[in-house]
Amino acid sequence: MSVADPAELLALALDAAREAGRLAAEGQEGIGVLETKSTPTDVVTAMDRASEDLIRKRLLSARPGDAVLGEEGGAATGSSGVRWIVDPIDGTVNYLYGREDWAVSVAAERDGEVVAGAVVAPVRGDEYTATRGGGAFCNGAPMRVRPAVPLEMALVATGFGYSTERRAHQAEVLRALLPRVRDIRRAGSAALDLCALGRGRHDAYYERGLNAWDWAAAALIAQEAGARVEGLRGRPANPDLVVAAPPGLFEELHDLLEPLRADSDAAAPPA
Repeated sequence: MSVADPAELLALALDAAREAGRLAAEGQEGIGVLETKSTPTDVVTAMDRASEDLIRKRLLSARPGDAVLGEEGGAATGSSGVRWIVDPIDGTVNYLYGREDWAVSVAAERDGEVVAGAVVAPVRGDEYTATRGGGAFCNGAPMRVRPAVPLEMALVATGFGYSTERRAHQAEVLRALLPRVRDIRRAGSAALDLCALGRGRHDAYYERGLNAWDWAAAALIAQEAGARVEGLRGRPANPDLVVAAPPGLFEELHDLLEPLRADSDAAAPPA
């Protein structure tokens, strides 16, 4: 397989995500918490581990020289210049509660740039795919963000962290934001929020505290659908903050979030 062919990388990403999605969907009923991570509400299920193990084996069987970064299994080095970024179940709390809003996310990064991504939501029956420069698709149909609207008319999606301190400040950011927008949505899966933006299901999205596996595939999908996906002050998307919206709306949302210190766990000190 050619390292330089994003279409081939996407095909492998989609096959692995589909297979893991079927496994996880079949095992969702009656699943329990295996352990917790950052807080008692930040959970890992046995299926998170099983899904990631399946994906790793599938990817490395096809491309043994590649690196893999996974949420549960950490980083494995490679020599090919390709790194896979894997979230075996994005939206684990939704998964634990028997809800539909969870997905398997697999991205292919070549020489530090994500060039292909697949996000599969098996219970919802949705498959999102993109290659860099090749457009974004939902279930094989091209998709596009909604045209930019003024901030006060924007439906904005977001998510919240797990620590008490972070959630308290996020509530303050939200309190300031809510009167300035049409409304807020919180689905519980960053990957699906970014894909929904690309599909036109809301106008904008922001969230603090994400990791590369949460956004790698979905950010490419949203970008290929016409969204601008960045951090604050010209930084790329990063754990401090991910902001996504079509050009025109992005700038308005950015300029509202920046003085609110949405990329921090605390408000600005008094002047």
